[in-house]
Amino acid sequence: MGFSVTFLGTGGGRHTTMYQTRSTGGMLMRHAGGRIHMDPGPGALVQMRRIHYDPALTDSVIVSHAHPDHYSDAECVIEGMTLGGWKKRGSLYGSPTVIEGEGSLGPCISRYHLNVVGRAAVIRPGDELDVDGLPVGICRADHSDPTNVGFKMRTDAGIVSYVSDTSYSEEIARQYEGSRVLILPVTTPWGLRIPYHMCSEDAAMFAAAVKPEAVVMTHFGIVMIKRGPAREAAEAEAASGVRTIAAEDLSTLDVGDSVSVGRARAYDDDWIPPSSI
Repeated sequence: MGFSVTFLGTGGGRHTTMYQTRSTGGMLMRHAGGRIHMDPGPGALVQMRRIHYDPALTDSVIVSHAHPDHYSDAECVIEGMTLGGWKKRGSLYGSPTVIEGEGSLGPCISRYHLNVVGRAAVIRPGDELDVDGLPVGICRADHSDPTNVGFKMRTDAGIVSYVSDTSYSEEIARQYEGSRVLILPVTTPWGLRIPYHMCSEDAAMFAAAVKPEAVVMTHFGIVMIKRGPAREAAEAEAASGVRTIAAEDLSTLDVGDSVSVGRARAYDDDWIPPSSI
């Protein structure tokens, strides 16, 4: 069946999150073994309703780090996955700050929500996970949350990697060699680099180092949105020689015989959320 990613939100950073200039709802990933909700930040619930997605369909929730644009809707997504907490099911994976808390960061998930899932696990660089039959390698990031991690998903259609928030370095990029598709958080436009995040120039260097079939940019800050993510993607593509796409809210990446990005499909045209349980 290949692998698909629906971008519930393509925004990132404080100001985009505060004003919801773009949604920050994370990504729904669908593979042969189930459905993953990755980094459900603000907007996740609203966006799922817009595509008629029932959160009870979710099998696993993954949170990369303890910043609100990546975790703030996670507990409500867990409520959906566990049918309001009535059925102990599903898995939760999170970095140490997300699950345990460390320093001034986290924990982001209450003890109640840790107990209603079927399994809760802390993830660290070097870990190899089996997420509902999908092999996932955990990679290091260079971010202001020092426990933040990235992901290499070894799908039936090749490796699809979500790098998560990080500054660029050759060492970080080398972890993702062999990726067919790179999902890159690109917070700022070309020439405007900020600490612990990537700009369009970094995206071009990342793509040139890894040489995937395609790069999909997301996690856009306010200045990036004003500059125009599609224009920035074109500039990065010209520099790297790698096909580069700027995702939009409620777009879907399909990875099969080919790699394509199009409008998100409704999961169930007849679905009406229940008014009571």
